[in-house]
Amino acid sequence: MSHNDSNNYNPFSLIADYDGDVRELFDVEHKGTLPVLPLRNMVLFPGVVAPISVGRESSKALIQWAQDRGPETFIAVAAQVDPNIEEPTLLDVFPTATLARIMKVMNMPDGKFNVILQAFGRVELDPVPYRVTPFIRTSAVHLTEVLPSPTDRDWQALYDSFRESTMEYLKANEQVGPEAIFAIRNINNPLYFVNYVTTNLPISVEDKALLLDEGNFAERTLQALRFLQQELRYIELRAKIEEKTRGDLDKQQREFYLQQQMRNIQSELGNAENADAQRLMEKAADLPLPAAVRETFDRELHKMERQNPATPDYNVILTYLETIISLPWGNKTTDDTNIAKARRILDRDHYGMEKVKERILEHLAIMRVNRTHKAPILCLYGPPGVGKTSLGRSIAESLGRKYVRMSLGGLHDESEIRGHRRTYIGAMCGRVMKNIIKSGSTNPVFILDEIDKVGGQSHNGDPQSALLELLDPEQNNAFHDNYLDFDFDLSNVFFIATANNLGDIPAALRDRMELIEVEGYLTEEKQEIAKRHLLPQAQKDLALPRPIKMTAAASEFLIERYTRESGVRLLQKSIEKLIRKVILERSEVQDDASSIDYAKALRPADIERLLGTPRF
Repeated sequence: MSHNDSNNYNPFSLIADYDGDVRELFDVEHKGTLPVLPLRNMVLFPGVVAPISVGRESSKALIQWAQDRGPETFIAVAAQVDPNIEEPTLLDVFPTATLARIMKVMNMPDGKFNVILQAFGRVELDPVPYRVTPFIRTSAVHLTEVLPSPTDRDWQALYDSFRESTMEYLKANEQVGPEAIFAIRNINNPLYFVNYVTTNLPISVEDKALLLDEGNFAERTLQALRFLQQELRYIELRAKIEEKTRGDLDKQQREFYLQQQMRNIQSELGNAENADAQRLMEKAADLPLPAAVRETFDRELHKMERQNPATPDYNVILTYLETIISLPWGNKTTDDTNIAKARRILDRDHYGMEKVKERILEHLAIMRVNRTHKAPILCLYGPPGVGKTSLGRSIAESLGRKYVRMSLGGLHDESEIRGHRRTYIGAMCGRVMKNIIKSGSTNPVFILDEIDKVGGQSHNGDPQSALLELLDPEQNNAFHDNYLDFDFDLSNVFFIATANNLGDIPAALRDRMELIEVEGYLTEEKQEIAKRHLLPQAQKDLALPRPIKMTAAASEFLIERYTRESGVRLLQKSIEKLIRKVILERSEVQDDASSIDYAKALRPADIERLLGTPRF
């Protein structure tokens, strides 16, 4: 039937006024049945003159029928509930319709009709049709309207408010031209003005249908005023958003202009392209930097871009940014929790040390159950030479982690741990963060060697107190390096400290670590260590073609008479010295090195002959 949609209906497109008493239009009645013209997206209010576009065959047949009957013929105009229905019935239109006459019909090149309608009073349609072809026809009941008295002061105040809001809306609406605003301002009839504006308001068809149902004209005007003021607030909000957006665009354009000017200035200074900034930006783009670190990085990068590469500040910022991107952000090795494999590695590299091995295997067992379990902070203490430091490398291999070692012997400057502030010349991050960068992982095995030999408080700070934060599981998830000036998570690092004397470690620092004693070796244990590790390693270092053998009695004689100690460091040196003596002695007898006989096993007498008089 009628084809009337938002694409070919322009609000406020036809403006007219009514010179007579518009009340006469509202009171027009019609007896008998009426043809019904459904409209897709439009509700026609009484008294209004409005154009519509008709494209459906049944609707064109209705228009043609009304033209043939003459200009006094009435039709009923009703709005569709769902505009997508192509063949609506009376159940698909709102029951309250408007009585109308056809004023003019224009045939369009595309076969449609452009029709100008004059609306009259409201009618209620009977849902049972009298006829459905070639168009719908049904009976209708006239609906009276309660019209306000022209002398009613309340109505006059309401109308003035409605008129002022309408003019404000039209000025704010860019789709309405100044000629239309002038013509609408000249509409003098209040009733016609209200219905005309309500017909053209950009609100939903459902809302307009509810307004048409309202039989009290003053109440309808009040409801329409509410919709009008909502549209005004929407236009104001949209204007604010557009103004803010325009301001943001202006700011971006200004920044772009200034950046372009800066590039031109740098080009004149011989620095057309900052390759360092581009390289850093590309590397940082792929890193999962925390929001605070990303903000710091971007701020320093922009500062560096404004610097001349020849200035000292440029290199200071460049070094700082390179340090940030060299940190192992998000790089974490996966722990190997194979306990049998770990036990084999620990037994292969170290004889004895059952307490330490058992603690490492306990940690692996817990990690098989809970992957987020925090790494323990161990302190291995015992006499020199028992293998405390070398044990860390075996632990790293058994866990499948990276290995780093930091010697603390003689350290007396707190900045060695925490780093220097960037205000100092030659500032750099502390040795802790340097080793984290070196490991390339956020969860390495970190050996803090000789922790009992760290210097105390002095004019360079207190390095022992600086270690408190590093070795506290509750604090090292936010370790603060003075040079980086932001927190870094070290809670996944497996810290292992070594010490000879627990008495030299402050009580507060001892309390933060799990102490494990590594005892000295018995003679029998030293014999096994010499046989399994020291003698093969010494021969491997010298690349001997065939191994030198030693009897059990000879190794016991060497241990008891030459190397009385808790560890095996002096034993290792004695074995190396013994091998050198053997090679020298046998080389003097046989000039050809390839023909030297190493098959003869060393006996206690050979040990005394080669190493001299026993020390003990």
